[in-house]
Amino acid sequence: MDEAPATVDRPGLPPGGYAVPVLLGHVDTSAAARMPTGVAELDRVLAGGLVPGSVTLVGGEPGIGKSTLLLQALAGLARAGGRALLVSGEESASQVRLRAERLEALSPRLWLVPETSLPGVVAAVDQVHPTVVVVDSIQTIVDPELEPGPGSVTQVRHCASRLVALARERGVALVLAGQVTKDGALAGPRVLEHVVDTVLSFEGERHHALRLLRAVKHRFGPTGELGLFEMTEGGLAGVDDPGQLFLGDRREGTSGSVVVPTMEGSRPLVVELQALATESHIPVPRRSAQGLDGGRLALVLAVLARRTWLSLDRTDVYASVVGGVRVADPAADLAMAMALASAVTGVPVPDDVVVLAEVGLGGELRHVGHTPRRLAESARLGFTRALVAPSSAGGPAGLALVPVATVADAMARFGLVARH
Repeated sequence: MDEAPATVDRPGLPPGGYAVPVLLGHVDTSAAARMPTGVAELDRVLAGGLVPGSVTLVGGEPGIGKSTLLLQALAGLARAGGRALLVSGEESASQVRLRAERLEALSPRLWLVPETSLPGVVAAVDQVHPTVVVVDSIQTIVDPELEPGPGSVTQVRHCASRLVALARERGVALVLAGQVTKDGALAGPRVLEHVVDTVLSFEGERHHALRLLRAVKHRFGPTGELGLFEMTEGGLAGVDDPGQLFLGDRREGTSGSVVVPTMEGSRPLVVELQALATESHIPVPRRSAQGLDGGRLALVLAVLARRTWLSLDRTDVYASVVGGVRVADPAADLAMAMALASAVTGVPVPDDVVVLAEVGLGGELRHVGHTPRRLAESARLGFTRALVAPSSAGGPAGLALVPVATVADAMARFGLVARH
């Protein structure tokens, strides 16, 4: 008589080693209740907070403020009744304590372990029994049983996989801090992004106070949300009114300046786009795009050369978004074209006007999504006119729509015509 095939038991699964199929409608989701961090902009990006048993990877350049953000989040979770553990692989205990005092992040439910050994991290989790663990950073954790040193591909992959398995088994929300390379990619193997549930990108410039937090990947919510922070002496503070921040220093009556309402997830951001055109003295003129997609700039330049009077084939072109924010929204196409025409003619676009429309290859203007929300934010900030595509719906009270069909029509509307 044939013997029954042997089965292998696996931790967390019923005898036999395999999960039992259940009806999808009967799956219990109570264990996935979110834990708010108390940092409003972080919770916005996370769609409410961290999920027990989830793994989040936070990437950013060294010195951008990742440690500050994560310490503030841990303190918020601890104050809300959670048990928080910070694994510090880069800083000593005294350094972390001094930062916590400055941020007012001390809490009787917040533990710290300055550890770089993987077995030591596991032992600390077993001792504290936390609800959330932050490892700062994953590149510093090593398994003594492996030969390569800290930060190697083998060590990062192995240690991350062990910590992910630990988080799943214990139902602990795990956050891994990771460095990024000069080209903006996460340091270490790409597999790190695949094994985690959420990948957050923390961006900004060291010499600029603004910090931006985006979800590149998120299994528990949308990826389009944007969190805005301002670095202050007391830590990272959420930006409640980004419009005032981006437009606060705008100079009125300046040529080459156009305001465009963009969308980042569900949040409208009204930003200033600037352009400058100068005579080129090199065979291939410069094309510089700061905070803008270089491909969109090339497209707009081609449409201007083919569909309007404005050709910049022998001109150096510089275009940028003021404030350090990056705009990939097609709604900025018309604003880019208007800023370039204004820079060439020296005629400023009126200060009470916002511009939003996508530019087609035929020079036609196309409607963009979430126009009512963009216009409502523009009206709140005091703008009274909006240059839009013909198919755009009506705007809020106090904001008049100016529909135009083509880029050439838009330029002529405000006197941005060829000089003779």
